[in-house]
Amino acid sequence: MPGRIPQTFIDELMARIDIVEVIDSKVPLKQTGRNHVARCPFHHEKTPSFTVNREKQMYYCFGCGAGGTAINFLMEYDHLGFVEAVEDLAGFAGLTVPQSDRPGSSATDALKQDALYDLQAQVAEFYSRKLFDSDNGRDGVQYLKRRGVNGETARQFLIGFAPPGWGVLRERYTAQVLNDTGLLVQNNGKSYDRFRNRIIFPIRDRRGRVVGFGGRVLDDSLPKYLNSPETPVFEKSKQLYGLYELLLEQPHPERILVVEGYMDVIALAQNGIRNAVATLGTAVSRNHLDILFRFTRELIFCFDGDKAGRQAAWRAVEIALPTLKEGRTLRLMLLPDGHDPDSLIRQDGHTGFERAMTQSVLLSDYFFDYLRRGLKMSELEGCATLVAKARPLIGQLPSGVFRELMEARLRELARLESVEISNFQNAGRRNRPDKALVHARKSSPIRAAIAMVMQHTSLARLIDTTDPRLQETSSVGIKLLLHVIEIIRRQPQITLSGLLERYRGAPDEIFIRKLAETDLIIPDDGIEAEFVGAVSRILQQEDEKRIVNLLEKAGNQVLTAEESDELRSLLPAWGGSVNE
Repeated sequence: MPGRIPQTFIDELMARIDIVEVIDSKVPLKQTGRNHVARCPFHHEKTPSFTVNREKQMYYCFGCGAGGTAINFLMEYDHLGFVEAVEDLAGFAGLTVPQSDRPGSSATDALKQDALYDLQAQVAEFYSRKLFDSDNGRDGVQYLKRRGVNGETARQFLIGFAPPGWGVLRERYTAQVLNDTGLLVQNNGKSYDRFRNRIIFPIRDRRGRVVGFGGRVLDDSLPKYLNSPETPVFEKSKQLYGLYELLLEQPHPERILVVEGYMDVIALAQNGIRNAVATLGTAVSRNHLDILFRFTRELIFCFDGDKAGRQAAWRAVEIALPTLKEGRTLRLMLLPDGHDPDSLIRQDGHTGFERAMTQSVLLSDYFFDYLRRGLKMSELEGCATLVAKARPLIGQLPSGVFRELMEARLRELARLESVEISNFQNAGRRNRPDKALVHARKSSPIRAAIAMVMQHTSLARLIDTTDPRLQETSSVGIKLLLHVIEIIRRQPQITLSGLLERYRGAPDEIFIRKLAETDLIIPDDGIEAEFVGAVSRILQQEDEKRIVNLLEKAGNQVLTAEESDELRSLLPAWGGSVNE
């Protein structure tokens, strides 16, 4: 489970809150029968398709497929991480979130993290004061003026200045915490400030906490940019410079522009383009995409137009493929040679830069243009090469309309009536589809049994989990059923939403959620009989598989006495006989 919160607390929280009250406080609901409905807050619609079920403590949208528990809702609606959503939900329920006693997750560790946040906030304020100090920050102010940055923008982004000197911070703050934040560097037994005589760009997370710093020299010396190292509160692949400032002004931006540098974000904001963020000296990551698509449905990646820029653009395409689905758009904006966003907006102004953004290339077009370079599509060999290159990449796209359209475009370009993609659909995915999903689809009694016991946890008492046919099975679906029952027996009061939270982040999460959303359409007084019947069919299927295995073995070699006895005992129930 993500985060550092004890599972027992999650169980209690899920049992205490009412999802209808939680969602209604943000999206007004209207009761219709057993459900509450509203227009979905996650996509535009005229007719309400967003439903909240108090009995299941779940929400689901029939339009866009969004769904889950109250925690899922807060994560999506308020753009929170898991821990933040739990903290907010606990506040709603009047509970205090305890710390887990697991290694690396203690209250002491949390206090250490708080100390890092506090110190970095103090240092950011110190650097900011130094920038506006006429004696210390004169060189920094002159540099920013040459770059066209005014004081208002500098204050908005908390820009500062690290004075020259090897021990400016060391003389003011505790050395150990400075070490832990990376603001102090150790070398040959000596320590000194990491940032000296540089413009400072504090990096803030989505909650506004300073998690790290970037520093730029005032001249052409190297390294031009210097960043904080990764720390317990700073992970570069999960942070984006400027996102906090953007969301303060636009909680739900129409689009977000992704650039490469701090000064690009600053210059764009100075000139009225206030929807830009920057990666922190790293390539675009899957984490970056997952974060950004929480806030917008359209991303524009901006790269230099040289060879390195084109290569970076293609890497971004490859990373983005598994995240793309209908409702999400990704564009690529390649700048003219010799330009970066800072220089281009200063040359062409706000209007010219906006025009360049509207002319950015859709990922789908860039994808095929890139793969077709150097190929003669009038020749069969060129068509075959394109299919060989594109097929495994398209296979990384999630199933849906967008993928089907990409397959159709490949068929059109390759002049083929059909292109088989299915064998490649899981290539390169970080999280492969859960095997339980495949097995359970083939074994409807298993799906039915899991759905019933999740939605009516008292049914767990009706199954003998010690039955050898269940214990010795190779069926992934049966193993999942037994795992669900084990959770219920250990925590008899657990709710359906509590069960869903037990599977958050697990390979079975999507499959479990789908079963939780299933409408059983079974009267309450018939649920026990239906469950017992499903379990009986599961056991019968296991008997049939064992019979087939024994018969196959008997055709190739002599059965042991025990196996012969077992086969005789099973055949009458199967409707056959030993002599058949």
